[in-house]
Amino acid sequence: MVASAQSHDMLQIAAAAADSKGGEDLVALDVSEPLPLVDIFLLVTGRSERNVAAIADEIEDKLLEAGYKRLRREGRQESRWVLIDFGDLVVHVFHEEERIYYGLERLWKDCPVVPVDVPAPAAAED
Repeated sequence: MVASAQSHDMLQIAAAAADSKGGEDLVALDVSEPLPLVDIFLLVTGRSERNVAAIADEIEDKLLEAGYKRLRREGRQESRWVLIDFGDLVVHVFHEEERIYYGLERLWKDCPVVPVDVPAPAAAED
């Protein structure tokens, strides 16, 4: 299986939202082969609990605005690892330490990486 076009659209919305709140080290993995109910995992790192919460909230808000339905959210209270499940797309927003500790990239290393397009910052005008 290959991730659907809808999953790719959701990924781009989520990536832009994460980037707008300072999300770092965005990695998307096509997990559609081993996980028949999910197409893409998006992994994002935040620098602090407050940053993790802001990134997760922005991603959730933007996907809801685009008409996608959230199935569940976990970890928001602690904001060390927030998981947001939108069905075809599951977003993991990590604090730096949790991202290293859990190493999802290692666990899913056999899954193809999906390109993530985040808008380039606008050039400052003089």
